[in-house]
Amino acid sequence: MAKVILATASYDSTIRFWEAPSGISFRTVQYTDSQVNRLAITPDKTYLAAAGNPHIRFFEVNSYNSAPITSFDGHSGNVTALGFQRDGKWMFTGSEDGTVKIWDLRASGCQRDYDCSSPINTVALHPNQAELICGLQNGTIRVWDLAENRCTREYIPDGEVAVRSISIAPDASQVVAANNKGHCFVWKLGPSDTPVFDPLQKLKAHQTYILKALYSPDAKLLATTSADSTIKIWTVDEKGLKLFKVLSGHQRWVWDCMFSADSAYVVSASSDLSARLWALASGETIRHYTSHNKAVTCVALADY
Repeated sequence: MAKVILATASYDSTIRFWEAPSGISFRTVQYTDSQVNRLAITPDKTYLAAAGNPHIRFFEVNSYNSAPITSFDGHSGNVTALGFQRDGKWMFTGSEDGTVKIWDLRASGCQRDYDCSSPINTVALHPNQAELICGLQNGTIRVWDLAENRCTREYIPDGEVAVRSISIAPDASQVVAANNKGHCFVWKLGPSDTPVFDPLQKLKAHQTYILKALYSPDAKLLATTSADSTIKIWTVDEKGLKLFKVLSGHQRWVWDCMFSADSAYVVSASSDLSARLWALASGETIRHYTSHNKAVTCVALADY
């Protein structure tokens, strides 16, 4: 059975590691330099990366060492997006400083720097590992081709409404962008790259801010989290999205979510001081994670 890594970060200046089945917090890392905007686990499950302001710090997963083992410095504002190449060779980050950066994890410093000319809220890596799609505060979506080292296309789906979250289906069939008005824009993608964003659907998914949109690992579901305190689960097919379940229980904004590897569960993070584990078959909360004493802003899960 795979070792489950579950971590959350909070405005209480801590990162907590949890026993996912029991809900017990077994390790706390003090993080006092800034808030943590995003958490991600390296593909080999060795390190937890925390995106702060303006740095990214790595913590060992399989130890109780609370000091970061390395720091990535180069951004000049909040780091709002964070992810890894499939084999863990490099990391990508996006920041309110308007840049996307690529960091070779086997070397020092930042290897590439792409200027988006607006604060970045979200960055997603195409499954082809060769393109980054960025969502900006000014409402623009930009596609960066890593082989050509340039921005290859730009979209403005909803005027100047900030793009809050972008997700690409793991089978590369679709991309979704969610914004501050509660709209989801769904496009059909080509099989290997993004020569065309073929518009598929515009959906009023929530009545207020969408904070996270995420496709499930099997590409059959999409989760959206919102300032309305709900998580909505949508079925995905070639026609677009259809509402499947509304997960209700959080009392305040739901900032982040992650799917389990089998796409059967979702873990969520909320301003109500808690994280929750949901069974999608029933739509019920099956575990509460409640040791933080301020808003829980992000979550990371690795159960593969």
